[in-house]
Amino acid sequence: MIVDTLANRHLYTPLNPRLAIALTHLADTDFSQLEVGTYPLEGKNIFVIVNDYETKPKEIEPFEVHQQYIDVQYVVSGEEEFGYLPLANQTPSKPYFDKHDYAEYDYQSNKDDAAFIPLKAGMFALFFPGDIHMPGTSATPQKVRKVVIKVRL
Repeated sequence: MIVDTLANRHLYTPLNPRLAIALTHLADTDFSQLEVGTYPLEGKNIFVIVNDYETKPKEIEPFEVHQQYIDVQYVVSGEEEFGYLPLANQTPSKPYFDKHDYAEYDYQSNKDDAAFIPLKAGMFALFFPGDIHMPGTSATPQKVRKVVIKVRL
């Protein structure tokens, strides 16, 4: 897991050529003008999801983990917290669903091992396979516009 701002994206572009494309796209696109929806960059290898939502309490949200994609989560406006939990010996509450590339983990079973980190407008988080994460939370509901770019490994 990595948290940073787009000003430092050059530090992460050497990690993966597709990740470099995703971070450049974030820096070069005005997401405040795009409609909510899914946009392909390189077919199923890199695609962009633009979403508007209201944050929820962490107690009602599940953690998730992916196997095939890196999640690049970028807050365009608003602020949220995300939970982070390194993959260890946890048991999923819902098994891995290949079609949508995720498994879920229950909050109550993992709350003592989780860290919650603020993600403000202009910041991004990179979640690699094995990084259990819970996006879109806050103690008080807040409106957020977020872009998630899915980058196939």
